[in-house]
Amino acid sequence: MEERAAIDLRAGDTVRVTQKIKEGEKTRMQAFEGLVLARKHGTEAGATFTVRKVIDSVGVERIFPLYSPVIDKIEVLKRSKVRQSKLYHIREKAAKAIRREIRNIRSVKEKEEVKEEVTVTSEDIKEAPTPSISE
Repeated sequence: MEERAAIDLRAGDTVRVTQKIKEGEKTRMQAFEGLVLARKHGTEAGATFTVRKVIDSVGVERIFPLYSPVIDKIEVLKRSKVRQSKLYHIREKAAKAIRREIRNIRSVKEKEEVKEEVTVTSEDIKEAPTPSISE
């Protein structure tokens, strides 16, 4: 439960939600990838988030409970900077207008690569000489 609370989902993020679906005796995984329109109720037990994607020019929205045991994993694929916390107005807009409105910050994978490149060890840091006080 703590790992779900640690997921930083915001409106404007592109996410992939993988769910377990049980058909008869078999279980399979199904992914739903789209834009997060809203997140409601913060990190409490009833928290939800709404994901929208367009399939064959038809908009499909799903509301997922954040702590649902049916959800296997939630991956944040891309972060975007938006000015509103709820993006319900996107329902009426065309895809080109949406792309213009949302500013891509950086994909999450690129961010992790940058963090790995900048690691500094204690051997790289030289000790600063202690200042002497002369009177």
